[in-house]
Amino acid sequence: MTQLFEKLARRGSLLIAAGLLAGAAGAASAAYPERAVTLVVTYPPGGTVDVVARLIGPKLAAELGQPVVIENRGGAGGMIGGAVVAKAQPDGYTLMLDASNHAQNPALHSKMQFDTLTAFAPVSLLLRVPNVLVVTPSYEVKTVADLIKLGQPGAKDHVYFASAGPGSAQHLAGELFNLLAKTQLQHVAYKGGGPAMIDVMSGQVPVMFASMGSAWQHVKNGKLRAVAVGGLERSKAAPDLPTIAESGVPGYETYEWNAVFAPAGTPPAIVEKVSQALAKVLKDPAIAEQLAGIGAEPIGSTPAELDTFRRNEITKWQRVVKEANLALD
Repeated sequence: MTQLFEKLARRGSLLIAAGLLAGAAGAASAAYPERAVTLVVTYPPGGTVDVVARLIGPKLAAELGQPVVIENRGGAGGMIGGAVVAKAQPDGYTLMLDASNHAQNPALHSKMQFDTLTAFAPVSLLLRVPNVLVVTPSYEVKTVADLIKLGQPGAKDHVYFASAGPGSAQHLAGELFNLLAKTQLQHVAYKGGGPAMIDVMSGQVPVMFASMGSAWQHVKNGKLRAVAVGGLERSKAAPDLPTIAESGVPGYETYEWNAVFAPAGTPPAIVEKVSQALAKVLKDPAIAEQLAGIGAEPIGSTPAELDTFRRNEITKWQRVVKEANLALD
C-alpha cells in the first residue's frame, strides 16, 4: 500500500510540474514579445525580398510593440539563411522571410541541411509577384504564339532565355514553359538576376521569365518589352497584358512569392500573433500602394493557408524538376 501511495505521489508531482510548465509557456506566449525580434532575410540586401522586409519591418514593429531587426543571410538560394533559422530557438524571437526557392530547393537538392517541411512553422504568405515574359525590344517575338513557334523542337535556330542562375525561379519558370508549351528554349545561367536582365535589355540573350518586381520599371521605360504575365489572372499593374495561360499555354502559372516562417516548435499562440500582425501590416494602404508599384499582390494568409500553399508548391516543382531532369546534386 505504501508503494502505491508513493507512485501516486510521484505521478501527482509530474502532473503538477507539467501543469506549471504549460502555464509558464502560456504566460510567455501571452507576454510575447518582450524584446526585439530578428527577421532573417534569406537573400542579400538590395533584392526584392530585402525591399519587402524593409518595407514591412517598421510596421510589424509597431504592431508587435518591439523593434524588428532585419538580418540578411543570403546565399545558396535561401538555404544559408534557412539553416540559421532552422537551428534557432523556437521562441518567436527569430523569424525568417523566405521566397519561392523555399519550395523549389527540396526538388533541386538532395542534400540539404534541413527538411523544409519539418524545420519551419508556417506563419504567413505575405505576397506574390507574377513572373512576366519579357524580351529585348527589337526581338521579333510579339506574342506567346511567336515564341512557341520559334522555340519548336528541331527549329533552325535556338531560342535562348536568361536566368539568375541554375535552379533560380526564372530558370524554373522557363522550364515550366518548355514542358507545357512543348518548346525547347535553351537556358543561359547568369550569376544573379541583375546581370541577366542587363543582357536581355542589350540583346545578348533575347528572352527572360523575370519577376515583375524587378522587370516592370524597365518595361515602363522601354528597355524591355513585356509579352505576357505568368499569373493565372492578369496583373492589376498591367491589366491589358495577357497571361501566358490565356495565350496558348493552359495551366501555366508562376509567381515569385514571399512568406514568413518560424523555427519548428514555436508556440502556436506566438505564430498566430505574428500572423495576425502581418495581416494588419499588409492591409495598410501605404504598404499596399508601394507593393502594387512592383506588381506585388498582398495576401497575409493564415499559418494553415501557408502550409497548404507551400506543400502544393513543393509538389508542383518536384514534378517540373523531375520531368526536365534539373536536379543540381
